[in-house]
Amino acid sequence: MAQPLKVLFLPRWYPNRSDPMPGLFIRRHAVAVSAFYEVAVLYVHLNSGMQDNTFEVTRSNDHGIKEFSIYYRASTCKISVVASVLNLLLFFAAHVKGFRIINREFGKPDLLHVNVLTRLGFIAFIYKILHGKPYVVTEHWTRYLPGMDNFHGFLRKLITKVVLRNASAVMPVTLNLQKAMELHGLKNSNYRVIPNVVNTNLFVPDYQVMKHEKASILHVSCFDDKQKNISGILRVLKELSGKRQDWYCMLVGEGIDYEELVRFAESLGIKENFVKFTGLKENEELAEIMQHADFQVLFSRYENFPVVIPESFACGVPFISTNVGGIAEYVHEDQGLLVASEDEPALLAAIETMLDKYDRYDKNGIRQYAVDHFSNEVIGRQIADVYKEIFLRK
Repeated sequence: MAQPLKVLFLPRWYPNRSDPMPGLFIRRHAVAVSAFYEVAVLYVHLNSGMQDNTFEVTRSNDHGIKEFSIYYRASTCKISVVASVLNLLLFFAAHVKGFRIINREFGKPDLLHVNVLTRLGFIAFIYKILHGKPYVVTEHWTRYLPGMDNFHGFLRKLITKVVLRNASAVMPVTLNLQKAMELHGLKNSNYRVIPNVVNTNLFVPDYQVMKHEKASILHVSCFDDKQKNISGILRVLKELSGKRQDWYCMLVGEGIDYEELVRFAESLGIKENFVKFTGLKENEELAEIMQHADFQVLFSRYENFPVVIPESFACGVPFISTNVGGIAEYVHEDQGLLVASEDEPALLAAIETMLDKYDRYDKNGIRQYAVDHFSNEVIGRQIADVYKEIFLRK
């Protein structure tokens, strides 16, 4: 019997010992694929807290996949340009060490799956030249979207174009992101839109939840106000509190603007009576909070397709979101409402509408939509089918 083909994920973001949240959606893709192929993950993370210049390697099989994380210390050089070059060399050296470990403990991969460009794509491109192994790219980054100014630099753009042109497939999480990448000249003959995956066995409806005396509004994010515009939500909730009091809102998560936003809610006079900040919640605890929500709200200025939306759908919970990025590709009138970015009056009107009709949404229908479009089985099969086509072409 033939050995299962081996796939190595190379993620730019991934849960690590400093922060369990980055790249969770990448881990979920890897776990979904592991039902069809043998999967390992090699993640390299700069850790300024390390005391020496050696590489530290950790291993885990906790999620049904082999995860290898390599931590390295940032350069202490005072000259910023030199430090940047040294850090880049350390990044590549860590991957060389990682590939040696992978070959020894997992086996030589048959395909590399890059998540987030550009450096990892360059590594996969070189690996293809040296070993003749194909690679694919999944892109999540908002930097390609119109209005963003994060994709620049002649060399970066040139390398990215070469990497994308030589990939066997490119899998952005939304069609909107694909079009944005193509506008930057990032061409590939095999674009496939494959969204983020949701654990529909963890995020499930709770049909025993009784109708609340006050409607439960939920916001879950990384508390980056520049992107998520949580301050805009708080201003709208302040105005809403003067019109009706049949609701309360939980804000779940943590991030760079957490403390500032808590203080802002206090200054508006809505903290405690109308708004509660819970901090970071994960896994079963987060799923339970979502199950008990009547609807969720996101007021982002830019997004691709945040995983919190399909998680909400898996719980049968409708959603209000701004119509940015690829969100409109997946949020339709049967699952929620869309408003324009920065339009606080529109958000206020949408929340009031949802307060009056959230219980009219078809919980089972929303749940089934999530299962049909974002479950492990569906997304894992879509990615596995892309791999299969590539292997058949070899």
